[in-house]
Amino acid sequence: MLRRTIVTATLAAAAGWAGPGSAQEIKLPSTLTMTAYDTGTSGFNIAVAVGKVFKEKHQSDLRVLPAGNDIARLAPLRGGRAQASAMGIGAYFASEGVYEFAVKEWGPQALRLMLSASSCNAITLNVAKDTGVKEMNDLKGKRVAMVVGSPALNQNAFAILAFGNLTAKDVKLVEFSSFGAAWKGMINNEVDAAVASTITGQVKELETSPRGVVMPPTPASDKAGWARMLKIGPYFYPHKTTCGAGGLSPSHPLELPSYPYPIFTAYAGEKPDLVYSITKSMIVDYAQYKDSAPGADGLEVKRQILNWVLPYHEGAVKALKEAGAWTADAQKHNDMLVKRQDTLGAAWAEFTKASPPADKEAFVKAWMVARKAALEKVGLPPVFE
Repeated sequence: MLRRTIVTATLAAAAGWAGPGSAQEIKLPSTLTMTAYDTGTSGFNIAVAVGKVFKEKHQSDLRVLPAGNDIARLAPLRGGRAQASAMGIGAYFASEGVYEFAVKEWGPQALRLMLSASSCNAITLNVAKDTGVKEMNDLKGKRVAMVVGSPALNQNAFAILAFGNLTAKDVKLVEFSSFGAAWKGMINNEVDAAVASTITGQVKELETSPRGVVMPPTPASDKAGWARMLKIGPYFYPHKTTCGAGGLSPSHPLELPSYPYPIFTAYAGEKPDLVYSITKSMIVDYAQYKDSAPGADGLEVKRQILNWVLPYHEGAVKALKEAGAWTADAQKHNDMLVKRQDTLGAAWAEFTKASPPADKEAFVKAWMVARKAALEKVGLPPVFE
């Protein structure tokens, strides 16, 4: 399920799968609302760049709401106050109903992909250079940022630490209220390492500060290190990183972990025509925004990972078919992921009706047992246990 395949099929090769439906006109409402990471992050900047094209070409005003954690990013969507989100890997955790979403107020969320960005950047633990850290295991005893309500950032940190054979017990965890607050803590010497994309504004700010920045490498040749990382973060893949702070460039690459970011996400119940129009615009108007923000070029249709860990929305599938990018294998994988979400949704409904424990820790433990049983019953791996 987690095998990484980037579809590079030509329009001609995939045309037979595009289906008989003709291209539909892009029709966006006069106003749209999307949530994203904090102001200044690459995800926020990419969302703004896409929104500028929505305005100029389709007369639609996109309001991008910055939010400090995954719960805050998804709450407006669930409440009908936003239509989409430029998420991180928290979208996957929400879909699976784990970590911060393994609570009675949330549970597994039926989220669907539109497009995601896979560019020259990486998502890793960025470390203050003044710490003297060079390799991942040098972080032992150092201060690592944790963001309350953001399993994406926190689990990423634990996964990357595992590459260096470190656990939470080997470092000092420092909690912050948001991604932005954590990075202010980096600048102010309140913490030594924090997760972010190498191209996000906060990392560049750290680079130009007196502290400086360094990214400990995670070479693909270290099979044991990668096995430890993937056990905690199965969505990561080794990436030859050629852009971002720390002097990264095509002539000075670094092997780091990564996954697509931002992940443009909507609920399964969002109107298919709206999701189609959003996705279609991002595909056909790509040339207008690809150079407007670092990492935006990663939204190119040929860079989409069609057999990743989240299913695509039916409106997005239609747009991808029209672009000649959708394949029979992608459809088969998507059907499996939708079945997975349906299984989790049914398991959650049954679990919450059966008088689950009132104690929070006991509730989570009982849900994880029920979750595992439901997935294994239909032949799907639990992944999280």
